[in-house]
Amino acid sequence: MRTQFDAEVEDRLVRYCRIDTQADATSPTSPSTAVQLDLLRLLVDELNEIGAQDVTLTDYGAVLATIPATVEHEVPAIGYLAHVDTSPAFNASGVKPIVHRAYAGGDIVLPDDPEQVLSPAALPYLKERVGDDIVTASGTTLLGADDKAGVAIIMAAARHLLAHPELPHGPIRIGFTPDEEIGRGVHANLPADLGAKYAYTLDGAALGEVVYETFSADVASVHVQGVAIHPGWAKDKLVNALHLAAKIVDTMPQATLTPETTSGRQGFVHLVQMSGTAAAADLHFILRGFEREGLAAQADLLRKVCAAVAAGEPRAHITCEVTAQYRNMRYWLEDDMRPVELAMEACRQVGVEPFSMPIRGGTDGSRLTELGVPTPNVFTGMQEIHGPLEWVSVQDMGRATEVCIKLAQLWAAN
Repeated sequence: MRTQFDAEVEDRLVRYCRIDTQADATSPTSPSTAVQLDLLRLLVDELNEIGAQDVTLTDYGAVLATIPATVEHEVPAIGYLAHVDTSPAFNASGVKPIVHRAYAGGDIVLPDDPEQVLSPAALPYLKERVGDDIVTASGTTLLGADDKAGVAIIMAAARHLLAHPELPHGPIRIGFTPDEEIGRGVHANLPADLGAKYAYTLDGAALGEVVYETFSADVASVHVQGVAIHPGWAKDKLVNALHLAAKIVDTMPQATLTPETTSGRQGFVHLVQMSGTAAAADLHFILRGFEREGLAAQADLLRKVCAAVAAGEPRAHITCEVTAQYRNMRYWLEDDMRPVELAMEACRQVGVEPFSMPIRGGTDGSRLTELGVPTPNVFTGMQEIHGPLEWVSVQDMGRATEVCIKLAQLWAAN
């Protein structure tokens, strides 16, 4: 179904996706990459142009702004957030967005790598979007709809609300964050700087999706220190750190505890990076599970495996450090479901049937909720994220814009 916002969200998405904003987990800075500031500064300019107030680029790389209330009675401030960074999982430089008009069904072959094909046989949701305008990359990069679709939706909703002060709503805070893809999107100062009692991330998938249950997440860093020596004199002296690192990976239960072997409510331990030499090696894992107990069990298993490998080679030194990232937002939202209920009602009032299901991932809203700002997640339409087959329906984005506008009005009426 087409909306009045389709042309605007398409234009914004295509422009934003052309800007490289890939995050870098190895960088200590915030944002982790300077290129993210290219889009963040553009958004500052565009927010000023449409008349937003209090437009700020913080020292930790978040853009914040205000849409003033149009009602006199007290209404809690709500926030709309999206992240500007793209995943480091796949090439994100030189993105060439392509708009496939009025998708007629059948395969979409991406021109820069014809082996990359979006097929409705493999992608059931694509089959449901016949007639929509589908945006893809060209085959050699990800698109970046995760989460520039969310950025485009929020900007379109903000422009519309500012242009129509006759629409009743309370104060609305806009937030565009860096580094969500590497688990650093919510700076310690963000909840206070945002100044919203409730918020929504626009970082969801299929039309009508309202998320209030996400993974809980930890990261684990394993360091293996071997014994280095010239291989010509290595007999009974060399302890190869790479061999021990490989043994740790091989000892973990790969058949039942990796992303490619799990689904639904099953958690996983995912090796995302391994590097080093015969002298020393580093392994980086992400741990995911819906419940705290399962997540703790995964960390305990990884520690035990590292300890067992170390015990087999006492000359080596192996450490395993586990750090918390975020927790399932359900733990807090189930105590106050109003933000979820109003999001679902907003969907219904614009003719979209809402649904909710646990997502095998997390959002900035997971951490914000834990820090006291209940923040469910609303759909954008993005699909097949973090890879060359990423795509999004323009019409899904237009409907999400309608939901944001209606949702602001519902908060003013409650």
